[in-house]
Amino acid sequence: MPKGSPERTERRKCEILDACEKVYKAQGFYGVNIKEISSEVSLTRPAIYNYFETKEEILLGLLAREYEIWCGQLEKIIPTACGYTAETLSEKIAHTLENKEILLRILNMNLFEIELNSRVERLAEFKKLYLRCITALSDILRAYKPDVTGMECEDFCNSFCALLFGVYPFAFHTEKQKEAMKLAGVKFREPTIYQMVYKSLLKLIPNK
Repeated sequence: MPKGSPERTERRKCEILDACEKVYKAQGFYGVNIKEISSEVSLTRPAIYNYFETKEEILLGLLAREYEIWCGQLEKIIPTACGYTAETLSEKIAHTLENKEILLRILNMNLFEIELNSRVERLAEFKKLYLRCITALSDILRAYKPDVTGMECEDFCNSFCALLFGVYPFAFHTEKQKEAMKLAGVKFREPTIYQMVYKSLLKLIPNK
């Protein structure tokens, strides 16, 4: 880790993550590399390696940042969940994900490669945020339905997380995919992230 104040270090990391997000949005996983990222920041390629060892660690940092934001949004639902219907609770949770395209894209399409090429300590930092989200989801369910069992919470969290791994490919298609499906006679539509998550949550959230 480079010398300097924690604030300066955090600013540099944020600058790198912002650049990574820009490149990832434009070019996808295989377009992300240290050279491209360095062209978007005030750091040289060797300097970037002081903060992240691989491009996958930068993407993992970007995913972790998205998860931290999402965790905060989920935690805000907990205090009022007791008064919600299943429909309202589904709406509230679905709204936390409707603008999380980057989170879902990385999670759905690139997480395996990212985890494979990141140091275990960096991966552990991300897993702590994953645990925070699972805890928030469980706390939401307990607030909504106080007599919910531990097994019901576990089943809900497992099913919901499995759902998240499949949202992005249904909500976003490339032009090549659209052309291929038309040629193959495959009927398709592009539901929004919110629509997919909301309808699935209606089936997952137990009745009071």
